[in-house]
Amino acid sequence: MSAVHRLCTAAIAAGAAAGLAIAPAAQALASPHSSFIGQFHKLKTLASTVPHNGDVNPYGTVVIRQSRGRLHAGDVLISNFNNKANLQGTGKTIVEISPSGHRTLFASIGKLPGACPGGVGLSTALAVLPGGWVVVGSTPSTNGMASTAKAGCLIVLGSRGRVRETISGHGINGPWDATSLNLGARHAELFVTNVLNGTVAANGAVVHRGTVLRLLLRVFRHRPPQLQAVTKIGSGFAEQTNAAAFVFGPTGVGLGRDDTLYVADTQANRITAIRHAAVRNTSAGTGSVLTHGGALSNPLGLAIAPNADVLTVNGNNGKIVETTLGGTQIATKLLDSSGSPKGAGALFGLAVAPFGHGVYYVDDAVNTLRLLH
Repeated sequence: MSAVHRLCTAAIAAGAAAGLAIAPAAQALASPHSSFIGQFHKLKTLASTVPHNGDVNPYGTVVIRQSRGRLHAGDVLISNFNNKANLQGTGKTIVEISPSGHRTLFASIGKLPGACPGGVGLSTALAVLPGGWVVVGSTPSTNGMASTAKAGCLIVLGSRGRVRETISGHGINGPWDATSLNLGARHAELFVTNVLNGTVAANGAVVHRGTVLRLLLRVFRHRPPQLQAVTKIGSGFAEQTNAAAFVFGPTGVGLGRDDTLYVADTQANRITAIRHAAVRNTSAGTGSVLTHGGALSNPLGLAIAPNADVLTVNGNNGKIVETTLGGTQIATKLLDSSGSPKGAGALFGLAVAPFGHGVYYVDDAVNTLRLLH
């Protein structure tokens, strides 16, 4: 067993233990027939996600676990995909919102210190690594249309919101969503979905070239993380450009306690599972199917509940869906009913609140952070 393999195994075990320790209310929900979201019945708007420059269309959503610099534990970081003119793939800001609804600007990204083909258009790929390093994906467009989208990059910021480096190439091509696994204080793995592999050239046709990459990063305290390895662990996901949604492709990702990476395979309207995600050396293709159809309707954001169930939000109807590891869809709730049809295009990123006290989600129909509690 390699050193990295040992780190991964220990980190996943520790994460599972920590999940039980910090969410005592969820322990009673351990039955595979119990629902995590079933205990919540209220929706609360916390704050607008629109900063002073007018960026809209909140996508990425992650809860800060440890305070460092301008990052405060318990706050939520949110990345904006559109600019003030509502052009997709042109947003440049990350906001930080406290549980009480206080919003501050964490970062406004301008000139980059390294390569990022196409420039800046912040996607749903958003994660916080050890040491307070924030990684956000850029899937940029020059005019808000997917036809001008470029490969983009991953942008790395320090804990005070200053851009320190970019990571491009290595198969990074339209980084769309991400999740991370902290391997102690010095290493982390970043799992990134990519949606632009041949998508633009297909001019609206469906192609099956979406990928999931695993990036192994060496993490330092005072200098930016160092990329040590990139492994393609998922491939063959359906992708398609879309005028309203910019692009469809593999979106939300969440790492379960058993080292399974769950992927919202948006275009195929299903959730798939990539086994041994933290240590595998080959692609699992699209993985095995956890659940398909049913209450799913264009699943986008994905998170893992304290009881290990998979939570996803629908792009077509404003609902959240909870699925057990056995593949049973056991609960659904309406989070947004705006527009016609109701809730269409409103939901994207989501994250479980600390101590399992609810689910944070962005409502990009009205550019707000909300809480199901």
